[in-house]
Amino acid sequence: QVQLVESGGGLVQPGGSLRLSCAASGFTFSNAVMSWYRQAPGKERELVAAIGSVGGSTTYADSVKGRFTISRDNAKNTLYLQMNNLKPEDTAVYYCKTIRLRAYWGQGTQVTVSS
Repeated sequence: QVQLVESGGGLVQPGGSLRLSCAASGFTFSNAVMSWYRQAPGKERELVAAIGSVGGSTTYADSVKGRFTISRDNAKNTLYLQMNNLKPEDTAVYYCKTIRLRAYWGQGTQVTVSS
């Protein structure tokens, strides 16, 4: 069965960095488009970044362009999100997602940006 397990969240000061990981299993990871979403309290879940399967083309939300980098290691079946210059408005639960006939989500990892 498809499983996605996020890790790497935590508390960081504004301007700091974190790297999130998403360990995937139960499907052919290298063939899958993968994405990161986030949901802040009281807000809808939003797309942060996505990466294609072939060629690794990427797309980002305007709010994170130039600060976040999505990447993947197909040998390790792992998706990453490098987050630099974090801002308080980046505080949210971050989820990885893939679609294999239907959408699959991980359990999420909390990122809190605060001084």
